Amino acid sequence: MTTRSEPEQDRPDPDLDAIMSERRRLIGLAYRLLGSLAEAEDAVQETYTRWYAMSRQQQDAIEVPGAWLTTVASRVCLNVLGSARARRETYVGDWIPEPLPERAEWIGGRPDGAAADPADRVTLDESLGLAFLVVLESMTPAERVAFILHDVFRHPFAEVAEIVGRTPAACRQLASSARRRVRASQPAATPPARHAGVVRAFKRAWEAKDIDALIRLVDPDATAVADGGGLATTFSPPIEGGERIARAWIELARRRPDDMTFVERTVNGQPGLVAQQDGAIVTVFAFQVAGDRIRRIWVVRNPEKLRHWTTD
Repeated sequence: MTTRSEPEQDRPDPDLDAIMSERRRLIGLAYRLLGSLAEAEDAVQETYTRWYAMSRQQQDAIEVPGAWLTTVASRVCLNVLGSARARRETYVGDWIPEPLPERAEWIGGRPDGAAADPADRVTLDESLGLAFLVVLESMTPAERVAFILHDVFRHPFAEVAEIVGRTPAACRQLASSARRRVRASQPAATPPARHAGVVRAFKRAWEAKDIDALIRLVDPDATAVADGGGLATTFSPPIEGGERIARAWIELARRRPDDMTFVERTVNGQPGLVAQQDGAIVTVFAFQVAGDRIRRIWVVRNPEKLRHWTTD
């Protein structure tokens, strides 16, 4: 990061803790906007670089540093989203947002047990779910930013307009369009206990190679998508249809190495599964459950997207 002149370097920064305490919230915002923790961390790093490139006088002139950081981080993410679309067109296979393990520092929550602020609380709702993030991928960059800033982080449209470079009325329309996409793609919420029960039943049927049980658990119109990024073997294109998915998973069970085990783990705040081999997690499975059946399965094998996963 850019440093200040030598006299200012020696002066204590009374606002340092307050500025750095924004990092967790900014990471949560950037992750939702970009669907990649690595890109989110880079965006937040760039935001802080710009903050510390300013003089102390310039910093002191900013009345609400948190709002300034949010604005800059959002604009950085907006630029990244534009280039990300081009990069993902050349991505090997299907691109799935980077899955996250159980709640950790970068997505919200306070390890010291202190009360979370309103922005932290959204880490527990559907805005962090993989199904939600997949829908965001279908939006334009402006739609995504307007929707996340307003509907998830509760910023007024006047503030969103300054970030997106549109009028408040245009931002309201962008968020409304995004909201319709989300509603059209999301089934009625499944209680966590039922979701976990369906995933557990799926795991048992898979390990037992019970194809009839798998067919009962997977919706006839279900889809399974895999992301290896060209760095891990997986299936492509997506598998459509409950019976086809069940048969594919039976074949996976037959080919499973003896040292591979399947473990229930939380994936983006919801019950999921991971495959462990030689002391490392090699695959993460996320599920969308509607009622008592699985509607979507996302399989992430790209090792670059599993760097934050560890075995228990």
